[in-house]
Amino acid sequence: MVRTISIIGAGRVGRALGKRLRERGWRIGAVVTRSKRTARAAVRAIGGGTARSRITGDVLEADLILLGTPDDVLRTVVRWLAKIGASKCKGKVTLHTSATLDRTVLAPLARLGAATGSLHPMQAFGGKVIPKLSGVVFAIEGDRQARRTAQSIARSLGGVTVAIDTGDKPIYHAAAVLAAGSAYPLIETGVQMLMQIGFTRRSATQTLLPLIHQILDNIERIGARSAWTGPLSRGDYRIVAKHAKALRAYPREFRESYGVLALLAARVLSKNPAAALKKSKRALEGR
Repeated sequence: MVRTISIIGAGRVGRALGKRLRERGWRIGAVVTRSKRTARAAVRAIGGGTARSRITGDVLEADLILLGTPDDVLRTVVRWLAKIGASKCKGKVTLHTSATLDRTVLAPLARLGAATGSLHPMQAFGGKVIPKLSGVVFAIEGDRQARRTAQSIARSLGGVTVAIDTGDKPIYHAAAVLAAGSAYPLIETGVQMLMQIGFTRRSATQTLLPLIHQILDNIERIGARSAWTGPLSRGDYRIVAKHAKALRAYPREFRESYGVLALLAARVLSKNPAAALKKSKRALEGR
């Protein structure tokens, strides 16, 4: 049986899910964005669907309504969908893709008989490249029917599902931002530091990226604690102190980030956190 999906908020996540589901036999219904131009672009990227610049009744003609809007407008979209949908909501499955919000944001639709939940792929959706999603972890939560649908979608895309309690979603997302999202400013900071001492941007990037790739490979093979390297891992606090002194010539955020990350490493990676924290603090203070 051909299943149909309408997408409200066809940004990077909505486009990726829409395209991959279309490739697996789903029929794409309404594709809604804030303007006709972006809606048409989304339809082209997905490879199907009807472009809409506002939410209309045909959205609810699909079996599944996927909400990929930003968190700050999701509640408004849900209220409007409930208002125009009313009798059509019963039996529909509605999933949102927010990493931090849970199904309670969809309560107006649930009261009308819709199955509600969320489906979030733990994947970076940068640029115009649409990822394959195979092997990606999908966090799912919601009522029984919504979870079952979300699980089926994730598995059909080659993903791995993890059921998550509704109240735990902010920590789930914070973990991803801390572990992965923080890489963007940290890598750029390293690049800018090398450029300050004569590297070109290209050579600075070529210097750091192989190191980063190797670190990730090591973590995947043996885990972060076993792979940990650098002066702190060796207990060489004189080098930490030297780094801290050199960073006084750089913006405060550079120095503070180095210090906070050193203390974080002592806390989560050291075999003796209390001692490592004490010695790290002394080194950072230049003592």
